[in-house]
Amino acid sequence: MAGTPLGEPGSAQHIVHLVSSGAASSRADLVRELGLAASTVSLRVQELVDAGLLTESGEGASRGGRRPRLLRVASHGGVAVAADLGSHHARLGVVDIGGTVSDAVDLPHDITAGPDSAVDWLCGQVDRLVARQREEGRTVRALGVAFPGPVQPGTGRVLSPSRMPGWHRHALRDVLAERLGLPVTVDNDATMMAVGEHRVARPELDHLVVVKAGRGIGSGVISAGRPHDGANGSAGDISHVRVDAAGDRPCSCGNIGCLETVASGAALIRELALQGVEVDGTTGLLRLVADGDPRATTLVRTAGRHIGTVLSVVVNFFNPQAVALGGALATAEPLVAAVRGVLYERCLPLATADLEITTTVTGVDAGLLGAGLTALREHLPTTPAAHPAPAPAPQEESAPA
Repeated sequence: MAGTPLGEPGSAQHIVHLVSSGAASSRADLVRELGLAASTVSLRVQELVDAGLLTESGEGASRGGRRPRLLRVASHGGVAVAADLGSHHARLGVVDIGGTVSDAVDLPHDITAGPDSAVDWLCGQVDRLVARQREEGRTVRALGVAFPGPVQPGTGRVLSPSRMPGWHRHALRDVLAERLGLPVTVDNDATMMAVGEHRVARPELDHLVVVKAGRGIGSGVISAGRPHDGANGSAGDISHVRVDAAGDRPCSCGNIGCLETVASGAALIRELALQGVEVDGTTGLLRLVADGDPRATTLVRTAGRHIGTVLSVVVNFFNPQAVALGGALATAEPLVAAVRGVLYERCLPLATADLEITTTVTGVDAGLLGAGLTALREHLPTTPAAHPAPAPAPQEESAPA
């Protein structure tokens, strides 16, 4: 079995994931997938049915015995509101247990102005989404937030974000929970993008790196089927790796020569301005690339090579099964091609022999999915995994229909 993306094997989260992904459609399927006793699986499924997370009805195809009843994720089993925050914009939406996004909207907002105004604005947006879900008969179980900076694991506290004065050690999770009266989870945006891509599009992979290339640069790491935050929440922060091409350029982190200074969307926009070309943010830059503008295309391709250079160290060290490029800049094919070329050029043949280098499948919703599914995982109303670990299914016990 690949790394379990939604909790421990046999947990509520894992069972819901198996059903929502189509890997299991009956109790008998779950017995085969989990390797647990049929009685244990039946108990856990019934708890999820009673909690309104799964439904069981109809009849499936017979495999020699009684026709099994079909399991499905309940359409009203509960949702999470999710917010994928950027430094100057946010994407908000609703994520259900099956990994479907609805009511998604992109809104401008500058969170670099400080936490007070950002929290006020976010609470207003979340309150409106929650009210709409409740009007439609949905249970809102939690809020998940993807934040564009390091987040302390387990506490939801923001730590030393670049370009964001006033945010250091801000207890964002606790502040939002108190204001909204909802359970809240907060994690780094690139990590949440990796979680969303992994759980929804690539659950079979155990080792994955997802790069967020937009106004800034970051990456999220899935190791052994689980998100890897590191000791202090800074795992995957490739933005502040020094690269030769950056020379002595000052970076927002206070250091010099960081990848961000030559390969981020903000850096490319500044460079275009120095060449006499003004654009309206990353969207304008990408429009020029799509139109074949040689200056913009060269800058994007060069940025891809810089990103690829840093990623080549990551790939050689971590040996992932896939590198998926996301964020606004990943929609520029010259950048993706440049990253791919450098990785094949600089990495060990063994590291790239089966390596998939591609763009994200979940696209703009990756961060929402990661934040929402993480919030649901942590705040499901039942926790069958808390039961004592069962013994393997005895040979003489038959699977239930």
